[in-house]
Amino acid sequence: MIRSPHPLYRPHELAFRTQYAELKERSCSMARLLPGSPGSLVRRAGTGRAYWYRVYQTAAGVQVEDLICKDGDDQALALAQTGIEFAQWAAAQVRHLRKLDFQVADKGVAGVLAGLHNSGLLAAAGLSVVGTLGYAAWLNELGAHAISASTQDIDLAARQRLLLAAPLSFQDTVQATRLGFVPVPGLAAQAPSTSLKRLGRDGLRIDMLAHGKTLGAIVPVPALMWHAQTVPHYDYLLSQPRQAAILAGGHCIPVLLPQPVRFMWHKFYSSATRQSFPEKADKDMRQAATLAAILVEQQDEDLAESLAGLPAAMATVLRSRLPAFLRLLAAHASTSQALGQALARPQARQPPSVAAPPCHPAPASR
Repeated sequence: MIRSPHPLYRPHELAFRTQYAELKERSCSMARLLPGSPGSLVRRAGTGRAYWYRVYQTAAGVQVEDLICKDGDDQALALAQTGIEFAQWAAAQVRHLRKLDFQVADKGVAGVLAGLHNSGLLAAAGLSVVGTLGYAAWLNELGAHAISASTQDIDLAARQRLLLAAPLSFQDTVQATRLGFVPVPGLAAQAPSTSLKRLGRDGLRIDMLAHGKTLGAIVPVPALMWHAQTVPHYDYLLSQPRQAAILAGGHCIPVLLPQPVRFMWHKFYSSATRQSFPEKADKDMRQAATLAAILVEQQDEDLAESLAGLPAAMATVLRSRLPAFLRLLAAHASTSQALGQALARPQARQPPSVAAPPCHPAPASR
């Protein structure tokens, strides 16, 4: 691990964090997000009766028309116009935040997440966004700018019990986005798929993950009529998730994210267990170090207290990798000290779990 002589992040200005918080708050209040570009309303006649359509482009760049209402249904037409105006405002806000160095994923990610949000599979049902996309979202939530590698993966994590009234096909929901996703064959013959991928060598990929004692085992997710690959200690990671948002394309999409401090500890742990993939291990270590610095220096997080409930096996691995972690935090003396002191203390017992809080603006950095 290379020593980092420069700070791993810089805080955004208060005015920029406030702009993001307003966009997130308004987006969280929307039960449905318009897919694709905002588009416009067009009246079509010629069969003896006139109809209104919303004409827009999908994330794949294909122009489509969705029926809105019959001509004369002023209430439905006004509601559609209000939705378009909000989408136009949100897209302008996202463009501005991108220029201010907020993390913004591409249109493909927006198409998938907006579709999953509209179906109720994200924050409403309990699917969490993890991986690099989740890390980028936490940078925005915590009001910090840092280097974040672009990703062509959407990592979704299923908790033990999803809040769905009835099973809902994950594959059908993703394919309804019109982005051309197909199942990725399993490594073993006849093994069920746990991933969907857009056609093309560099196409966007969606991976479903869940807790399991061994890495890479395949388990069913009955609520989604799908399967997931297991990752050790995801039960710890996914406990008490937080309501948040992801900027992508021209959208701000409400999502669930793991608690930032749990995310940090699990990223740290992952960096020590991916030694066969050194580039990914280094990426996980840098992301964990960046989150640690932000949480200690901007959010006054007590790292020792946050270790409550950390599995003993994780703690053992973290202590073995502590010197490499501290070298990466060379420019963050207070975080290095807090981290060393935290891992030197005995672990506390796990606190009782609580429900995720309602969607709220991002906390301001101090």
